[in-house]
Amino acid sequence: MPGSAGSAGSAGSAEGPGGPAATGGAAATAGAGTGSADRTGPARAGILERLRGRLIVSCQAYPGEPLRDPLIMRQMSLAVLEGGAAGIRAQGLDDLRAIRAVTDVPLIGLWKDGTSGVYITPTARHAREVAATGADIVAVDATFRPRPGGETLEQTVTAVHQADRLLMADVSSYEEGIEAAALGADVVGTTLSGHVGGASHPQGPDLDLVARLSAALSVPVLAEGRIHTPAQAQAALDAGAFAVVVGTAITHPTSLTRWFAEGMGQAGG
Repeated sequence: MPGSAGSAGSAGSAEGPGGPAATGGAAATAGAGTGSADRTGPARAGILERLRGRLIVSCQAYPGEPLRDPLIMRQMSLAVLEGGAAGIRAQGLDDLRAIRAVTDVPLIGLWKDGTSGVYITPTARHAREVAATGADIVAVDATFRPRPGGETLEQTVTAVHQADRLLMADVSSYEEGIEAAALGADVVGTTLSGHVGGASHPQGPDLDLVARLSAALSVPVLAEGRIHTPAQAQAALDAGAFAVVVGTAITHPTSLTRWFAEGMGQAGG
């Protein structure tokens, strides 16, 4: 199985943080001693080390788009690996299986079920099925919003660890990141910053959130969301990010084309 770029698919939104905030120093170090190396052993810890300081590319397409096909996302993944990506983030069970079959690079998997509220791997059942595809890291919505069926984030964390996988907590705020790490998340991502609470989206990545979480947590923090240039990716690393996830600016040609068209005064196609 190919293990490197030389040998070798959709996006989300959310709503406001309205849950309990973890407190001060104890919460800030809650991830210490509960990280992946202690809980899942050296093999899983090695997955994270392969991503340190590197680029992860999100290969996803929205339902109904021409590229919304698992085989296309598989080929997209191979293409970005040839360009130097160290890992892949992808959505949907079929996409994940297709990608896992052709590469052994670190794979972050999720399952979007629905279009509003908590729908990124929303329950423990979803998480177990993502883990069963061979994804190394299971990404879940870790915001303070109510989860389907009254489930808790802790239940999903437990399910992922029982499957011998790592859990990535997609958060929108500092408080959510602290709480997720305290509950056992192995990785925290800024994925949902600007998507929760009805606020208008910032123009660029949330480097302040990256810096605050990186300083407070012992688990890796992945910068994700609105990173559109190499300079912004480097700025995220400089802010303390363990690694950087880029999606739209690399793998979503519809958005890229729209940026050019709008910049040329041709909006609307």
